[in-house]
Amino acid sequence: MSGEEREFGALLRRLRVDALLTIEGLAALSGVSVRGIGDLERGRRAAPQRRTVAALADGLGLDDRRRARLMAAALAAPAGDHVPLAVRTFPRGIGDFVGRENEIAALSKLAARSGEVPDRPVVVAVSGPPGMGKTTLALHAAQELADRFPDGQMVLDLRGMDETPPSAPELMLSVLKAFHVADAELVKAGRRGHAALYQELLAGRRCLLVFDNARDAAQVRPLLPERGRTMTVVTSRSVLTGLPDVHRIALGELTHQEAVVLLTAMIGEERAGGDPLALSDVARHCGYLPLALRVAGSRLATRTGWTVRRMAGRLAVDEYRLDALVAGDRKVSVAFDLSYRQLTPDAARLFRRLSVVPGPDAGVACAAHLLEQGLPEAEDLLEELVEAGLLGTSGDRFRLHDLLRLYAHARLDADEGHEEGERVRTGLYRWLLETTVVAGRWFEPGHGAPPADRPGLVDLSSAELAQQWLRSQGVNWLTALRAAAEAGEHAVVVEVAEALHWFSDQWIFWGHWTEVFGAAARSAEALGDMVMRATHLNYYAWTLIVCEGRPADGLPVAAEALSVALRAKDVPQQAWAHFYEGWAHRSLESFQEAADCLGRAAALFESAGDLHGSLQAQQGRSLNLLSRGDGAAALDSYRRSAALLREAGDLVEPHIARITRVGIAAGTGRSLALLERWDEAVADMRTAVRLCDESGNRSVKSMHLLHLGEVLLAAGRTAEACDAFRDCVALGPDADPQRAADARARLAELETGA
Repeated sequence: MSGEEREFGALLRRLRVDALLTIEGLAALSGVSVRGIGDLERGRRAAPQRRTVAALADGLGLDDRRRARLMAAALAAPAGDHVPLAVRTFPRGIGDFVGRENEIAALSKLAARSGEVPDRPVVVAVSGPPGMGKTTLALHAAQELADRFPDGQMVLDLRGMDETPPSAPELMLSVLKAFHVADAELVKAGRRGHAALYQELLAGRRCLLVFDNARDAAQVRPLLPERGRTMTVVTSRSVLTGLPDVHRIALGELTHQEAVVLLTAMIGEERAGGDPLALSDVARHCGYLPLALRVAGSRLATRTGWTVRRMAGRLAVDEYRLDALVAGDRKVSVAFDLSYRQLTPDAARLFRRLSVVPGPDAGVACAAHLLEQGLPEAEDLLEELVEAGLLGTSGDRFRLHDLLRLYAHARLDADEGHEEGERVRTGLYRWLLETTVVAGRWFEPGHGAPPADRPGLVDLSSAELAQQWLRSQGVNWLTALRAAAEAGEHAVVVEVAEALHWFSDQWIFWGHWTEVFGAAARSAEALGDMVMRATHLNYYAWTLIVCEGRPADGLPVAAEALSVALRAKDVPQQAWAHFYEGWAHRSLESFQEAADCLGRAAALFESAGDLHGSLQAQQGRSLNLLSRGDGAAALDSYRRSAALLREAGDLVEPHIARITRVGIAAGTGRSLALLERWDEAVADMRTAVRLCDESGNRSVKSMHLLHLGEVLLAAGRTAEACDAFRDCVALGPDADPQRAADARARLAELETGA
């Protein structure tokens, strides 16, 4: 008998061909599956049991001599040559492995620990959405770590996405055969004894096992070693919550640079360097998802006549992006299909409907609205999606990857119909704007908390919760507001903007208030409401002057607000227009023009009996004196402001009173600093910072921390000044960006001794 004939797979193939049978024909005659026969012939499956060999021999119609030869080949076959995924054999493409330094370092550290405590095997669960590169990471790590596991390294595909993945007993048997456990020992132990044999085998060895593509915790739990020094790496789309005492690695997208490096490795440096911006666009449109990047890179590599810009253009259109991410039999959407098909009907419906959420993430309340169910039900379904690897989490927020969002939207159209999808989107936008109005009115005088019995999915029982919702949902409700403006729902646009006016003071540097109040001014004009138009033009002027630091652009808007207010004969809005003109002139260091405008504003506020406006005008005049460097006059003016606030008492709305107190404390401190009364100045500046903390206004706090640092520096208290600058920088994105940049620059100067 030749060497080829002695090898079971080759012998089986030769006998089948001699019998003039296809694999399908032999499957029909023997009862062994087509896939099973194919795996046996290719050496991708362990040598079969006797009854399987007998069935194949019967199907082939073998005589006694050839039947004995086939049985002998099966018994003689070294089991280690026939593992489902051959040991130390890795798929093509692993050579261009990119990134994942932190994950590889973590696995390397765990590998070093795996031998420290003999009775504590190390188990690592690597999870992530479809296409995130879990298998590639595991195989690369297996190559890197192989030398640390002298008793063997084995990779098994658990085929978790198959309709009927292999059972734990089947997989255990594969491992036992791979480690050359004799058939006689397997027969003696019996099927029920294989688990004990498996655990006994691993307890005495230092091995590396990679269980790839696990379906869920139930499939993999029996396979985990109970004792010994084996390290097990399990990859799964599921987060495998049911596995206790495991180390977890959650894979996210590649960085932008890593994605570009991967694409460059696939298409060549010359081609990639020809249009780096286009290559960057390809990476971005792939959402930095490794599978999508490999598909796009493969498509470019095989289409040498294509420019990179052409590929970027194909991917730029959302509706066609998934269709463009196909290379041969590799299709990104197929990877998503496998996970989607395993969802329960309600979870699949939520997954589809999450695609209409305009922002990057959503909360439980949003999911409950989309499902028209309660919060507990929505939370359970969100957790199912997280467990399935189709949703990411950040705190209490849930995020769809960009490509999964496109896939979910396609499923929404396909499974529920375009009209239903639009109904869901419209309903979500309406709910977002209605909730925004209620949350925004928390900060408006005369409103505050909604009624205790108000129905709703969002807890808005405190100003803190209202602010938290408005901030976290900013992208979502802004998109809904844009849609309302485009649809000509002008009354809705004005109502939402008006409800947010007082809240905008709490989030000055968000970056979108100009759009909000500009849209409201246009909607008010469309409605023919001149008073409302003047009001929102004034708000619009404020956003340009204060939020965006563009006083020159704010001046003509304030002038337009004044013109409209004069035609409407609305005195308060005339006063506010003069006030904002004065603010703009002061910012432009036109101090006399500012004084004139603020004087007119003060007179009009007084004639209208507008106490709040009068307070603001007085504050504006004080700040103008401070800005022009007249410390004594500014100090006197701020003290008049304080007296006016005390006299007004409870007549002043609490929100305005808090803002005014902050302004008076800070202005008094800075005025005293101009007079070099340092201790008094620092005390008042610290009071201003403390009052900002009490009101929760971090953007205003950043301004006063910067001023406090400057006053301390001028007073020769350098260490304290550095602390104030650091506190300003530590406010992060909530700070005024310019103030934070100034504080950072001052710190750098002081720390380098410049």
